[in-house]
Amino acid sequence: MSAYWLRDVFCSVLLCLSTLSVAHAGVSIDGTRIVYPAKEREVTIKLTNKGSDPALMQIWVDRGDTQSKPQDADAPFLATPPIFRLDPLKGQSVRLAFTGENLPQDRESLFWFNALEIPPLPQDSSANMMQIAVRSRLKLFYRPSGLSGDLHKAIEQVVWRVQRQGDGDGYVLRGENSSPYHLSFSALSLDQGGRTTDTGGGMIVPFSSQDFPLPGYSAGIEGSKVRFRWMSDFGAAPEQSASLH
Repeated sequence: MSAYWLRDVFCSVLLCLSTLSVAHAGVSIDGTRIVYPAKEREVTIKLTNKGSDPALMQIWVDRGDTQSKPQDADAPFLATPPIFRLDPLKGQSVRLAFTGENLPQDRESLFWFNALEIPPLPQDSSANMMQIAVRSRLKLFYRPSGLSGDLHKAIEQVVWRVQRQGDGDGYVLRGENSSPYHLSFSALSLDQGGRTTDTGGGMIVPFSSQDFPLPGYSAGIEGSKVRFRWMSDFGAAPEQSASLH
């Protein structure tokens, strides 16, 4: 199947591209993230069509560009098969192989796995209908061998502080990540004696810090706790709390 045909499908059939969570698409992907251990030759991702119609699927990996297309994605991963038909209530395994690149060996590298679901043409060609292609994006972590610690220990070692914003107007909750792992939080809040300020969650990349806005924060309240749900390798979201430093 030629790259030109693939490009035409992407450009002409796709009238409206929506980036949705995995659960909202007719085709679901096992898991909420992909970890690629450097020692493995390939990893396998399972897709299942839970809908009542067949779907044409396109798979590719990008470096973080939300507008990426299969023909210009340049991440060092090869997906097999890159395009396939997925019938209703059927599954398909996609093999993902690292093609080689001089990535950092002291920390994880982040890429994005894309699965584009293109619906079939309507049987009534005269019907005035809009076709919607749904793209699901999952974080793909390339994990070098020999990294110190593990994800759970990295979460426990995060240093949390409340800081004034750079312009001095308002406060932020700063998380300092001294580990080689990407730390993702599906929920993150500050509890001040029963008053909770929700930050919405987010991610802290390796060996860095991330600021989370704290609208309505009141300084000077003792015993504040950071409460969060963090994403494990298997997609679980354990709930934990931590003290401020």
